[in-house]
Amino acid sequence: MRTILPAILMMTVACAQSSSSNKPNLPAPTMIVEDSAVLVTPTGRIEGTLELPAHAFPVPVVLIIAGSGPTDRDGNSPALPGKNNSLKLLASGLAERGIASLRYDKRGIAASRAAMTKEEDIRFDNFVNDAEAWIKQLRADPRFSTVTVAGHSEGSLIGMIAAREANADGYVSLEGAGRNAKDIIAAQLAAQLPPAIVEQSKQLMTKVELGQKVDSVPPFLAALFRPSVQPYLRSWFKYTPSAEIAKLMIPALIVQGTTDIQTSEEDAKLLAAGLPSAKLVMVDGMNHVLKTAPATRAENVAAYSDPALPVVPTLIDEVVQFVKGVKEKE
Repeated sequence: MRTILPAILMMTVACAQSSSSNKPNLPAPTMIVEDSAVLVTPTGRIEGTLELPAHAFPVPVVLIIAGSGPTDRDGNSPALPGKNNSLKLLASGLAERGIASLRYDKRGIAASRAAMTKEEDIRFDNFVNDAEAWIKQLRADPRFSTVTVAGHSEGSLIGMIAAREANADGYVSLEGAGRNAKDIIAAQLAAQLPPAIVEQSKQLMTKVELGQKVDSVPPFLAALFRPSVQPYLRSWFKYTPSAEIAKLMIPALIVQGTTDIQTSEEDAKLLAAGLPSAKLVMVDGMNHVLKTAPATRAENVAAYSDPALPVVPTLIDEVVQFVKGVKEKE
């Protein structure tokens, strides 16, 4: 099924009022407020949405990082028909429970399109650096008590590295991979293409990982391995999520749906093995875009384009409980 492939590549307390806090008391919004947020970078502006709860400040804030490809801040992708609004719904659910959030269009995507350099110049680390900068910006904002990073899909890997480097207070993986990107791409291709083509893709990935430029790519694999994308793939392949999460020294939550057709329960267990102190939650019947869906592929994928379907309530409950339990650093 071709519609999933682009998604692979383009791939605490609600009110902290303790005497130890040096955050000033600020007026509380009278209702949930959505406001614009901007991260200024050397190559352009990264645009985001700040969702503030109707709650006395300071409050915990969650940096929500979208998944791979042209996925925007709300969890939607032009590579798929319709919208699912998964990350927008997650932000709304958090705000209703007294938790602020910041979600953003990654560089080169939607409103942040102008921040993208040429395709051949982009690297996985660019996305990590942007997330680090957002964490630092949120940390400096007196409205927020703690900063938790929640990364969805590929955003899980981006988030765990950024959370470590920028000293976030907590980390949440949402449908994140535990395996290296090479293994995930091979597995997803194997579910859709003949073995000979899968083997050819593995050979291409090995060459790319070794730094060899592959100028001749078969047309049916060009979307994944065209020469201008190979430097990005090389920069992505050097990270294995199960190894990166082991470097975290902060509270962590790993959430995985049982009907996800892009990442698996095996991925979640690999992440949990990498960081045994993390809480692992399997959400029955939740798919990759955080909606209730059967394992049947056609019906599962239909949920990717249905904004009327809510985010699974159990997910909201688990994330809220975790974020409210994250402690502010001294």
